[in-house]
Amino acid sequence: MTDQPQLPEADIPVKPTSASRTTLSHIMTGNDTNLLGTVHGGVIMKLVDDAAGAVAGRHSGGPAVTASMDEMVFLEPVRVGDLVHVRAQVNWTGRSSMEVGVRVMAERWNESTPAQQVGSAYLVFAAVDEDGKPRRVPQVAPETERDKRRYQEAQIRRTHRLARRRAIKELREQRAAEGIDD
Repeated sequence: MTDQPQLPEADIPVKPTSASRTTLSHIMTGNDTNLLGTVHGGVIMKLVDDAAGAVAGRHSGGPAVTASMDEMVFLEPVRVGDLVHVRAQVNWTGRSSMEVGVRVMAERWNESTPAQQVGSAYLVFAAVDEDGKPRRVPQVAPETERDKRRYQEAQIRRTHRLARRRAIKELREQRAAEGIDD
């Protein structure tokens, strides 16, 4: 595993992390609540996917679709009246895929207290062409020490995702070979 981004092919540009970083803000209303009276996790997940999708599309210069979501963590409940800020950036890029890191912050709409982190997630997006086929993405160039750390951590998550997929595939093939039909 390398600590620095791989040099891209000559025809693939490099974009800095800051080029596609974005924040999506939304005030939570009664329509967003679950049975406990707090904001439904699915509402937060949609905001996360929306912000991450915007970042992936910006970075790749076109359509990108959600391939997976890793580690969606809810740290604190979000309440009606909270102003939620969903901050997203590309952490890592492959040939046609990108990992987007998302941090969810919340603050009371009518108070001047600092926003508090209430969640985080990592999503993998695939850039697609007009036929839905994978297309090349610009490589991301980490700019800060934090960006470099996120890039390295994203490589670790990717390695684990691929190993998990291989192990599951092998187990299913083994069970099928043994005549076990799940």
